[in-house]
Amino acid sequence: MPTTKPAPRAASLTIPQLLQGSAWFPLLDVSAGERVLDEMREVEVAAGAALCRRGDTPMHWYGTLEGLLKWSITSSDGRSVTFGGLSVGSWFGEGTLLRALPRSADIIALRPSRVAALPLETFEWLHRTQRGFDHFLLQQINERLHWFMGNYAAHRLLDADSQVARALAGLFHPWLHPGSEPHLQTSQEEIANLSGVSRQRCNAALNRLKEAGFLRIEYGGITVIDLEGLRRFISE
Repeated sequence: MPTTKPAPRAASLTIPQLLQGSAWFPLLDVSAGERVLDEMREVEVAAGAALCRRGDTPMHWYGTLEGLLKWSITSSDGRSVTFGGLSVGSWFGEGTLLRALPRSADIIALRPSRVAALPLETFEWLHRTQRGFDHFLLQQINERLHWFMGNYAAHRLLDADSQVARALAGLFHPWLHPGSEPHLQTSQEEIANLSGVSRQRCNAALNRLKEAGFLRIEYGGITVIDLEGLRRFISE
């Protein structure tokens, strides 16, 4: 199983930069790498727009080049559940492709975003022929499952402060969000979306986390100054 971790990334990437910094692309043989580079395309998603919707037939595997998206489900009466964020460097959509069923959730851009899209046929070919790619998928799915289990427990057992802290810490997951830097160019509204609490409760929680010395609230974003402390806070 590959253990290579991607290098830190800038807030905006080209497709070659995203691929070269990923944990799976350097493991491909030369011809497979050339095919991926040739067939991957860039897609722009406006703020508030959907990259894909629940019920859509899956046709691509995605990597985030710029921006921030959320993975969520909205009921007919307007209630929503957010599973997590998809930041620069994140790869997503493999579970739906492997199950070969319609998408079970929406992918919505929280701000103007750009994603790289790999066609289903190429994804399936890599899955069949590239052992390193298969190992990456196994690790990715395992990490995501572990994170989802923690989220399920958090929404049942943790208070608003801990839910917000978990959403922030999640954006630094070394496998699912390898491109994160201490300063997150994200609004308090976006953090509220990712943590599944109201904006008012999120703002109050962020201020308490600030007072505890875990972060700074700045114009245009949030800087996490004690990531290990934030992780300990949600595990206590």
